[in-house]
Amino acid sequence: MTENTRNQNTAGRETAVIAIGSNMGDRMTYIQSALDQMEEKAGHILAVSDIIETKAYGYTDQADFLNLAILLETELEPYPLLDVLHEIEADLDRVRIIRWGPRTIDLDIIFYGSRILDEEDLHIPHIDFMRRDFVLRPICQIAPDLKDPRTGKTIRTLLKELEDREEDQ
Repeated sequence: MTENTRNQNTAGRETAVIAIGSNMGDRMTYIQSALDQMEEKAGHILAVSDIIETKAYGYTDQADFLNLAILLETELEPYPLLDVLHEIEADLDRVRIIRWGPRTIDLDIIFYGSRILDEEDLHIPHIDFMRRDFVLRPICQIAPDLKDPRTGKTIRTLLKELEDREEDQ
């Protein structure tokens, strides 16, 4: 992808789904600051889910997370949006040391409209989102009929399938 393509804004306005998590320090302050900065730098927040507390995923030897999801109306293309989210994470003292490790704030693009993007450093829809209750549950609260562009299934259906799989284990 060229630098021009990476920075172009050709989408007009698009709705992105952003998953947010925090498990270090004053988690609520980090979350509120991230929401404020996203509203200022990335677009207009259309909806915010309730916050849920969950056990860590992947690397589990760490504190519990607060997780939520937002619908963000943005004029930024996916890569500039990712850049802004990384800037916000850095501003809020996010340090990437351990994969899936503790973090002050984690901001992930789960969906960007109905776009599918598979690049080395950006996957839309986000990889493995459908295996993560802490991602699906908040999205289901604010956009249950949103469809995964890969499978055509709604978030409500994907959450139900995940719950059914977990019951079978």
